[in-house]
Amino acid sequence: MAKRKKSRVKKTKAVKAKGKKKLTEAQEFEIMKLVLDKFLWLGFAIMAIGFFVSVSGGSLFNAISYLVAGALVLVLFMILIVKEYEIIK
Repeated sequence: MAKRKKSRVKKTKAVKAKGKKKLTEAQEFEIMKLVLDKFLWLGFAIMAIGFFVSVSGGSLFNAISYLVAGALVLVLFMILIVKEYEIIK
């Protein structure tokens, strides 16, 4: 009788787990800057939409809700930075 071949899935998972690269602190910081920069742009863009809605004569409630949503994104940005990196005084 022929022997059953072992599944390759288990081998590839083990290889992938061992093959992960470690990042230096500088590389990790650069990647984090790229990601958090998107949150910053997104927060200001949402706030700019709110400002545009308020200036263009749209509903004041809609304008304020856009401004608050943009502010919440920026606060989330701040929390991520403080949580991830120590602030040296």
